[in-house]
Amino acid sequence: MGSKYPRSLRFHLPLWAFLLQVASILLFCFFISYDTLQMDQKFMVTYQAFPKDLPAVYQIGCQSVFQDLTLMAALGFGFLSSSLRRHSWSGVAFNFFMLALGVQGSILLDYFLGKTIQQNEPFDLFSIRKATMSTVPMLISAVAVLGKANLVQLAVMVLLEAAAFGAVKVVDKQVFTMDDHTIMMHGHVFGAYFGLLVAWCLSRSLPREMDEKAQTEKLQMATGSSLFGMLGTLFLWIFWPSFNSALVESQFINDKKRAVFNTYYALAVSAVTATSMSALSHPQGKINMVHVHNAVLAGGVAVGAPCFLITSPWIAMVLGLTAGLISIVGAKCLPVCLNHMLQIRNPRGIHYTFGLPGLLGAVTYILLIPISYNYPRLITWEAEAGKSLVNNYMIKDWGALSFALAMGMVSGLLTALMVKMWRAPHVAKYFDDQAFWEFPHLAVGF
Repeated sequence: MGSKYPRSLRFHLPLWAFLLQVASILLFCFFISYDTLQMDQKFMVTYQAFPKDLPAVYQIGCQSVFQDLTLMAALGFGFLSSSLRRHSWSGVAFNFFMLALGVQGSILLDYFLGKTIQQNEPFDLFSIRKATMSTVPMLISAVAVLGKANLVQLAVMVLLEAAAFGAVKVVDKQVFTMDDHTIMMHGHVFGAYFGLLVAWCLSRSLPREMDEKAQTEKLQMATGSSLFGMLGTLFLWIFWPSFNSALVESQFINDKKRAVFNTYYALAVSAVTATSMSALSHPQGKINMVHVHNAVLAGGVAVGAPCFLITSPWIAMVLGLTAGLISIVGAKCLPVCLNHMLQIRNPRGIHYTFGLPGLLGAVTYILLIPISYNYPRLITWEAEAGKSLVNNYMIKDWGALSFALAMGMVSGLLTALMVKMWRAPHVAKYFDDQAFWEFPHLAVGF
């Protein structure tokens, strides 16, 4: 049986990847240099990444989150994408490829966009930390199309999404005066709807006579693959507090501690809710592993934006409970809408794991602003303009959320139109590792 993988793509893939990497090296050579003042021995040994103006007494209590973020992005999202029985290799390896490419692109974009808005920041581990977090929306989006796109299409998608999210970050900072933490938490919403629009556009080009039975067979999970998927969920669950607290910068040192605690509470409640509601939704009371993969993370997503504003554990727990319910209900109801009405096949749950919980968290963040004296932009609240200042910032926050949502959808649609220039794998090769990987133990080559 001959391969249905386009011969021209066998040339495009190594050429594009090699040229992109050479271009990245050249740009780093001419524009990126280390901040030698920050490179003391303790800094390098512990991988601490602090803002340059953070007092030393606060640095002692900060987390070493650099490794946490890397493990979360590489292993968490990688194993989470490996749950399909015939697409586990590609799920892990393609996620790693996109992470490596996305971090480089985000660092360069942050540098050039910083020059554009006249913010000259030296390159240090704090820069890599922000770049790694900026890549998470790309990994979320890619989940919706993994198995239906080749590596060239994924590379183009990562670069275009990095540019779009970079534009969102600049507009949020310059126009809406948002802080880095809130901008990054909007990345969940941006990445989810970016990925949904790409999947929708690609799905509309599928032939009507596609073999649903064959695709359904490939979408089944083997016990071993599903276990790896659960391992990815556990990695994300463990390290999500580091993600939520990584960019919390405030004059109050307890804000970072609250961000960590509130995230743990929300994650714990969403995990219990996911397990119990999954069993409740099954006629025989059995737990669906896919529900557990997705819903246990919804609480961490929902509490992300307001994590440092929440002063009582029960609020974080209510958010975790609500996000878990949204995720389970979405897993039962939304696939019907997405599959039949919108023709989006198997978006892997990004809508009800990241999109809807992300919107819940962003709205909660805005509603908590009037009662929070810890809000970074409102530290001088009483001294300046009272409630009028609060209302002004709330309007800006609504605008920033709306802009991130709209930008994700529009840029996702434009990206899908561009990636369609490269031929995707044949529908018979969807969710099949043999379309991309060498299997020496098989007698028949692909």
